[in-house]
Amino acid sequence: MSDWAKTQKNQTNKNIGKMSDDASKFLGGILGDISSRSAYAQIGIGAAAGWATGFATMKVGKFAAFAIGGGIILMEIAHQEGVIEIDWSKICRKLDKVTDKVEEAVTGQEKSWVDKAERSLDRKLDRAEELIKNKTKKAKKWYSTLIGDENGPKINDLHIFLTAFIGGVALGIASS
Repeated sequence: MSDWAKTQKNQTNKNIGKMSDDASKFLGGILGDISSRSAYAQIGIGAAAGWATGFATMKVGKFAAFAIGGGIILMEIAHQEGVIEIDWSKICRKLDKVTDKVEEAVTGQEKSWVDKAERSLDRKLDRAEELIKNKTKKAKKWYSTLIGDENGPKINDLHIFLTAFIGGVALGIASS
């Protein structure tokens, strides 16, 4: 690195340090020792800080909810289209372990072997039922019973309502 670049870098670092010192002096002057101020000033500063925190939390929360919800929807669409394959039994097993740990932490007692056997048997029966249903679904595509018959989709009032409802919810979330 040349001497000129080093000098510029050092100068930039000094400017940044000076700006942060100025900002801390500014905020320190405004917020400083709030307890020495009048009750009205304390209420005003508290209300402004609460409003700013609430506003920032609302914006971040909406973005997080939108991102997580959108991700879940995209994952489900990809799963339905066959792009990805989700091992639901593995997810259920891991979820069972987590819920067992949470229940043990909350109640202080471990699950009995009867409860664990019941859950395992319930999962096996669900899997058997799913396999039987999948055999019948191989004759038709998954959407034929939902939106029409083998000849193609048939739009009805429910589809129009659901499309308008989902669009309205999306506009409401995006605009607020």
